[in-house]
Amino acid sequence: MPQGEDFVSRVLAVVESIPPGKVMAYGDIAAAIGSRAPRGVGQVMAHYGSDVPWWRVIRASGQPPLCHDDEALLHYEAEGTPLVPTASGYRINLRLARHRP
Repeated sequence: MPQGEDFVSRVLAVVESIPPGKVMAYGDIAAAIGSRAPRGVGQVMAHYGSDVPWWRVIRASGQPPLCHDDEALLHYEAEGTPLVPTASGYRINLRLARHRP
């Protein structure tokens, strides 16, 4: 398998392993597969992430995936993901919700 496809499959495997109610930042996923490419993780999610629990992959600030905050909120509420209200909406409480494989 070419390295690009291997990177994609490893990213998607980590995302699939995140339990309901937990999240990982793009950088957390990169580190979990031995990479320093959080932007690469973002590209994988943008192109291939629709079949995995994409809402469990968030920005390091605790913000949901860009432009998907309304749809992601439905998943967070259903899974009991710890949230913090903010002036602009909400963010995930990383202290409580961060998954560390």
